[in-house]
Amino acid sequence: MKVKVIPVLEDNYMYLVIEEHTREAVAVDVAVPKRARPLPGALCTRAWHPNTGSHLDHLHLPNSHPFQLLEIVGREGVSLTTVLTTHHHWDHARGNMELARLLPGLVVLGADERICALTRRLVHGEELRFGAIHVRCLLTPGHTSGHMSYFLWEDECLDPPAVFSGDALSVAGCGSRLETTAQQMYHSLVETLGTLPPETKVFCGHEHTLGNLEFAQKVEPCNNQVKAKLSWAKKRDEDDVPMVPSTLGEELLYNPFLRVAEEPVRKFTGKVAPAEVLEVLCRERASFERAAEPLQPQAQALLALQWGLLSMPRPK
Repeated sequence: MKVKVIPVLEDNYMYLVIEEHTREAVAVDVAVPKRARPLPGALCTRAWHPNTGSHLDHLHLPNSHPFQLLEIVGREGVSLTTVLTTHHHWDHARGNMELARLLPGLVVLGADERICALTRRLVHGEELRFGAIHVRCLLTPGHTSGHMSYFLWEDECLDPPAVFSGDALSVAGCGSRLETTAQQMYHSLVETLGTLPPETKVFCGHEHTLGNLEFAQKVEPCNNQVKAKLSWAKKRDEDDVPMVPSTLGEELLYNPFLRVAEEPVRKFTGKVAPAEVLEVLCRERASFERAAEPLQPQAQALLALQWGLLSMPRPK
């Protein structure tokens, strides 16, 4: 199994998962079908190989060249058959319609009927198969009520499994709770995602690692794992290099949203019940973000748009 990490929009990731024997490919969270986010001096994708856990530069092109998902598919020599969408927000699903138009017969899967171009609705615990790759569908409500995460592994393979967590779980953080209760979100994070094998590679939907770790340091200022990861993230940020994947085992050491039972996290929130701890963390994280970077009216409108609270403007 090979995972290509593709930065898009302002801070999103979409992914291309390749079954290396059958050359079948699955895309995850197609925010846009064509244009990738410009990087300084170049456009590139990163290929992650489970056996090494390393990112490898795959291709560099000048900024003027609109790098296309379908061009990646062509260069890899694979057949893109399926899209897995974690949730309905436009920055994770907007590209589905155009991609389905360009690839007749493309299957678009997800758990929420609000997902653009959805061909079949998935249910919690359902398992899919793409060659040697198994996919277990994990309903993880919190950010949205119909959020689905995808746990992937291969039989008789020593490579670690992977989870594509969208906005349910990110590196050192999680997405905003918008449509469910704190108890439901706790179940998604701690009891569903948090119990996956610790070696599981975590591929999330956004690059919020630096801000998440700065908040984690506020929550647990004496946590050496947070300090080390924050130092690492600052260097990656300077080099403009993707900070995914992490591993679930690492997340359990520094992600406060998975550490709601830990005494320092409880002390920070002043709560004991896990769901209450989580609810305070979500509120404090939102306040921390607002204090760090006050939103202008235009940015507030964009945030509402990303959360699906406003309709997309009609193209001119």
